[in-house]
Amino acid sequence: MIDPQLLRENPDIVKRSQIARGASVDSVDRAVEADAARRAAITEFESLRAEQNAFGKTVASAPKEQKKELVAQAQELAARVKAAQQSATDAELEFTQAAGAIANVVLEGVPSGGEDDWRLIREHGQPASFDFEPRDHAELGELLDVIDIARGVKVSGSRFYFLKGLGARLELALMNLGLEKAVEHGFTPLITPTLVRPEIMAGTGFLGEHADEVYRLDKGDDLYLTGTSEVALAGYHSDEILDLSSGALRYAGWSTCYRREAGSAGKDNRGILRVHQFNKLEMFSYVLPEDAEAEHERLLSYQESMLQACGLSYRVIDVAAGDLGSSAARKFDVEAWVPTQGTYRELTSTSNCTTYQARRLDTRYRTESGKTAPVATLNGTLATTRWLVAILETHQQEDGSVVVPDALRPYLGGVEVIAP
Repeated sequence: MIDPQLLRENPDIVKRSQIARGASVDSVDRAVEADAARRAAITEFESLRAEQNAFGKTVASAPKEQKKELVAQAQELAARVKAAQQSATDAELEFTQAAGAIANVVLEGVPSGGEDDWRLIREHGQPASFDFEPRDHAELGELLDVIDIARGVKVSGSRFYFLKGLGARLELALMNLGLEKAVEHGFTPLITPTLVRPEIMAGTGFLGEHADEVYRLDKGDDLYLTGTSEVALAGYHSDEILDLSSGALRYAGWSTCYRREAGSAGKDNRGILRVHQFNKLEMFSYVLPEDAEAEHERLLSYQESMLQACGLSYRVIDVAAGDLGSSAARKFDVEAWVPTQGTYRELTSTSNCTTYQARRLDTRYRTESGKTAPVATLNGTLATTRWLVAILETHQQEDGSVVVPDALRPYLGGVEVIAP
C-alpha cells in the first residue's frame, strides 16, 4: 500500500506515477475520497465515544430519581456509538481496498511506458560467436543427457522437465555458488515454505493483475504455491517491529518455485526457458527507507558478479514503469545473451519495493522519536534454473560438449567439460 500521507498531501505525485505505468488515475481520486470519508467517520466515532464516556460519569453521579431517564439516554447514545464504530470500520475497509488498488509510486528516473520502453544501463562482455552452427540448450541437453523434456512432459505435462546427471549437479552447483556468495555478503540462508496464506501472497502484491499466474490450493487449504521465495521472505517478519540499528536484515531464500505461465501459449515452448517449476535462490533485504536505493545497487552488483563468474555476456536495463509489477518502485533486469536466439533474455531481476510491501504486511522499525514506521523491502534473484539455458549455449563446443565455467567446477567435483 502506498503512503496515505503522500496520497492525501500530494495526490498529483501518485497520479503521475499511475500515468507512467499506463494505469488509471481514477483510482487515485477514489482513494483520496475514501481517505476523507474514513477520517471523517473516525472523527465522528471518537467524538461520540468521548461524549459517551462523559455521559457515563454523569449517570453514575446522578440522583436516584434521575437515573432511569439518564440510563435511557445512555442506551440511545450507546447505539449511536455502535453505529458510528461500524461506519468507521466500513470506511476503513473501503479505503484499504481503494488504496490497495494503486501500484507503488515509481521512483524518479524510471522510464515511462511498457515492456519495450526500458532504458539500457550498461552491457558487459562480448556476445558469444561460433565458427560452427550452435545448438540450442534443448538439443544440447538431450545430446549430453542432462535435460529430459520428453519424460517431464510424459509425467507432468507441458513445460515440465527432468534435470539428469550432470544437469542436476550443474543446477545445484549454480545454486551453491550463489549461496556461498550470499553468505559472504552477510545474507542468512533460509529454506522457505513454498505454500503461503492468502494474506501473505496479497501483502507482497502478487494477487493483483498477475493473480492468474499463481497456483492456488483451495479445497480446504486456501494456500498459494509461491512463484518466488520473495513471498515467504516478505512474510517472515510480517506484524513485527524490526531492530535495524545495526544495519539491514538480509536473507537468501532457496526454494522450488511454481508459475502457471498463463497467457504464454506459443511463447518459449522449446526447452526450459519458460516452465511451471524451477529452483531459485532469492536475496531479500529489510532496510531503512533512506537506505533502499543504495541497497538496490548493492543487490544488482551481487547479481552481476554471479553472471560474470559464469562467464556470461549480459546487459542491465532499467525496466519501464508499466512493466514493474504493482510492488516495485524500480526494477533492474539483468539479461544474458542467448546465442541461438540472437538476443538477450532475462536471467535475473532486482526490485526496490520501498515501503509498499511493509505497509501491507505491517513490518516496521522504531524511529528516533520512538514511533514506528514501515521499513523498505528489496529483492533480487541470485541463481535460478533458467541460467542453465545461457550457460549451456554460451560454453558449447563444436562436438556438442560444454565447458564448465571455472567458478562452478569445485561444486562438480572438478568436472571441466560435460561431454556427449
